[in-house]
Amino acid sequence: MSEYDYEDLGLVAGLEIHQQLDTAAKLFCGCPTTIREPEDAARTFTRFLHPTKSELGELDDAALEESRVEREFEYLAYDTTCLVEEDDEPPHELDHEARTVAMQIANLLDMQVVDEAHVMRKLVIDGSNTSGFQRSSLIAQEGEISTSEGPVSIVDLMLEEESAQRTEERDDGVLYSLDRLGIPLVEIGTGPDISSPAQAREAAQRIGMLLRSTGKVKRGLGTIRQDVNVSIAEGARVEIKGVQALDQIDEIVRFEVGRQAELVEIRDELQSRDASVGDVADVTDVFEDTDSGVIKGALDSGGKVMGVPLFGFDGLVGRELQPDRRLGTEFSDHAKRHGAGGIFHTDELPAYGVTEEEVDALREAVGAGPEDAVAIVADDPETADLSIDAVAERAAVAIEEIPEETRGANDDGTTRYLRPLPGAARMYPETDVFPVDLDPSDVETPELLTEKEDRYQSEFGLDAGLAQQVAYGRKMPLFEQAVGEGIDATFAAGLLESTLTELRRDDVVVGNISDDHLLAVMHLVEDGDLAKEGVNDVLATIAENPALSADEAVEAAGLSGVSDDEVREAIAEVVERNADQVEEQGMGAFSALMGEAMGALRGKADGGVVSDVLREEIQKRA
Repeated sequence: MSEYDYEDLGLVAGLEIHQQLDTAAKLFCGCPTTIREPEDAARTFTRFLHPTKSELGELDDAALEESRVEREFEYLAYDTTCLVEEDDEPPHELDHEARTVAMQIANLLDMQVVDEAHVMRKLVIDGSNTSGFQRSSLIAQEGEISTSEGPVSIVDLMLEEESAQRTEERDDGVLYSLDRLGIPLVEIGTGPDISSPAQAREAAQRIGMLLRSTGKVKRGLGTIRQDVNVSIAEGARVEIKGVQALDQIDEIVRFEVGRQAELVEIRDELQSRDASVGDVADVTDVFEDTDSGVIKGALDSGGKVMGVPLFGFDGLVGRELQPDRRLGTEFSDHAKRHGAGGIFHTDELPAYGVTEEEVDALREAVGAGPEDAVAIVADDPETADLSIDAVAERAAVAIEEIPEETRGANDDGTTRYLRPLPGAARMYPETDVFPVDLDPSDVETPELLTEKEDRYQSEFGLDAGLAQQVAYGRKMPLFEQAVGEGIDATFAAGLLESTLTELRRDDVVVGNISDDHLLAVMHLVEDGDLAKEGVNDVLATIAENPALSADEAVEAAGLSGVSDDEVREAIAEVVERNADQVEEQGMGAFSALMGEAMGALRGKADGGVVSDVLREEIQKRA
């Protein structure tokens, strides 16, 4: 897709960054924030959810549409799942650690922390929260970050509970896991100050760096999500949910600008053609002898085919809006929201087993001419009715305007329709949680990762590459703790960034090695109780049996320390076996014998000690 003149199109964009916090407990209970495996679940329970009215008696459009599809939600509960997570007990006070981290983030974003945090309920009935709503609290307002294209304002910082994790999609509902539900989450919303895709990406990267500077945010896939709000002058505000990768943001903005620009052109063309949407009709008879597998399968199961004439739409339903996504794809997204597998339309027919004769009969059945298009849905009677109505509604909107809506990000940078934009009716006060005072004066502002990178070079002598790896790496807090406890910085950095990578490449399950294990192994080396050369073997042993302590792993790996006499005896045997080489080459034999000596000691002795003793033994025979 070609690059657009974003200023001419009037591009306006903003970001909402959602980041999980790495706290000990969840936001409204004392349960751990550890992610579990579904097979660890101890039991399950089910819920059916429906929308409720706000304090003003209003129903939110997004929640109302969600409720039109009746679904059962099943939840995986664990041995750590409590009554708060099941919505069988009122929530507790906002977690103190989460509040502190949120205020640290506010300081980094130059925001004003509010005097008192009040908790609100945000209506959510997609099953991702057992209560039917998400709890959220305003922590700070009015901040700003810098980008190369100008400042971007930060409107608000919210502290929220994370939703439950989708584990399985089912025909009649969703299976959720409760391990993620309630993990503290900050939501950072920028102002509509972003005017190019590149600036959107830069702003997200800047905010991400500030978040990681706290050392208290979770890392890994799914722990940070970016929502992008995009509009152009003649378009509409569209919220794109669930952008996982920072390097995808600029592409998503570019594609959304293209989608809206194409929809504007389609709207203008439809209006010039005096386009309209006709009445839906049952066209099952047209396909009673069809060879189309999809349609035949629906009819054989007792279904029917519903069609809608789109007067003046010929050639436009198949027009591409984003790579491999057309106006017909937009119609199909709406049909899918009501349970249909998709739609067929005459811009792509005859195809899929539908013949030209059937297309002609279809046009005749709904009164469509050569300048018109027809869309059909084949499914069970209820689904077909709901879905074709949704297609007709979306087609009618295409004639008038670009719709405001919430869309989901696809892996290729394109987007799909999810639901209407939520309104104010989805928010109302949480009466089960008392407000809490916020005092940022005692909260220490974290050192930026860029500053850490510089300090690691100047204070610890790390080279630029390693300093950056450590500063931006997931183990940065552990590195800080290690050097604070007297561990050599170069050794600690190498273990956390290089050794663990080597083990991972050797298929060692490094995820089984806890930070406590790593720190204990570092102390063993620092205290002279374990040679550096034995670290890999000890960590691999721990990975195989995480129940072992570091000391026990040393024993299990057969790497208990040896005495100086034992080291000298082992090296003397190596020199004796290679006496001819030593007599002939003298110190020239050192390199070859060093490897053999280290192998003989199997990491039980430090390489520096082995080197010194080997030199002495060679000199005796030279």
